[in-house]
Amino acid sequence: MFERIRQMLVKEFIQVFRDPKMKGIIFLMPVIQVLVFGYAVTTDVKHVATAVYDLDNSVASRELIARFVQSGYFDVVKYVDDENEARDLVDRGTASAVLRMNKGFEDDLRAGRTADLQVIVDGTDSNTARIVLDYGAEIVGRFSEKVLLTRYARLRGLPQTPAQVTLATRAWFNENLESRNFYVPGVIAVIVLLVTLMLTSMAIVREKEIGTMEQIMVSPIAPYEFILGKTVPFALIGFADVIGITLVGVFWFDVPIRGNLLLLFLATTLYLMTTLGVGLLISTVSQTQQQAMMTVFFFYLPAVLLSGFMFPIANMPEVVQWLTYLNPLRYFLVIVRGIFLKGVGPGILWPQMLALTVMGLATLWLATRRFHKTMV
Repeated sequence: MFERIRQMLVKEFIQVFRDPKMKGIIFLMPVIQVLVFGYAVTTDVKHVATAVYDLDNSVASRELIARFVQSGYFDVVKYVDDENEARDLVDRGTASAVLRMNKGFEDDLRAGRTADLQVIVDGTDSNTARIVLDYGAEIVGRFSEKVLLTRYARLRGLPQTPAQVTLATRAWFNENLESRNFYVPGVIAVIVLLVTLMLTSMAIVREKEIGTMEQIMVSPIAPYEFILGKTVPFALIGFADVIGITLVGVFWFDVPIRGNLLLLFLATTLYLMTTLGVGLLISTVSQTQQQAMMTVFFFYLPAVLLSGFMFPIANMPEVVQWLTYLNPLRYFLVIVRGIFLKGVGPGILWPQMLALTVMGLATLWLATRRFHKTMV
């Protein structure tokens, strides 16, 4: 038995690495992808191109504009003189926000009246626009607080400001609220899913296309031996990709890893059982490699979208939330982010690990049964 499995392993490794380009696709492309994801996939909004339409041009209006610039979130690209010019900048994409202050802004503040500031944003990207408006509201709020405190002290004739409540905030696990720390660990799960699905989905259907399936059928190899010979090489490749991506995330992007690495590899084993099982199942039901590849993408894209990698599951419709329980990527994302950022152990992550174990065993069993029927 072991000799037959060993021969299968040797055959698979030779077949995978026969083409030198395949080595780069398997080992180099995941590293390139994590670099691209690490820099490109981010929800941090900084240096928003901003146009200023200041009709007052007073000390107070310039101070407020300076507060926007000093925050680091807004970069003034141009001062405009009329509304049409401001609209043209937004239409062309040169500016994503416009600050407008009407004439009499400072006079209203001195008289104790409400002074209006209009923040116009490009709402094409609703998420970015919402964040920009939140930044603007916070900056204006602090400016208004300063104006009120100054006015209070002047009316009271006091040199000091009145007592106030100071809010002290602290974020756990991701102290600087870097979105990169959230996304890079998730890239491990996404890339491993893609690589293992692509490799394993071609494993059996390739035997059909090149005409060696008949030889396997008449050989003494058992279905489970064949499945082991097909999955173990790709599992080792998956582990190599996990190690490479983890090294890039920790040493290049400074993503903290606070948990146990052995637990990460154990969870990866359970995750690979599921992804390899799904890939083999796809391979057994496909007649050509083209069919297998299309089926992989039909599975892969919904799996990523319904995993919580980019969009919170809690914001999805309830019916869709129930569907996510069938998604192995959902559970592994919780595990890798928990290990990397929170440093939690199996006492917290056991429900996700149990779900991956059940799904992995089920998919491998279905793939084995399906292959057995194919051989019969």
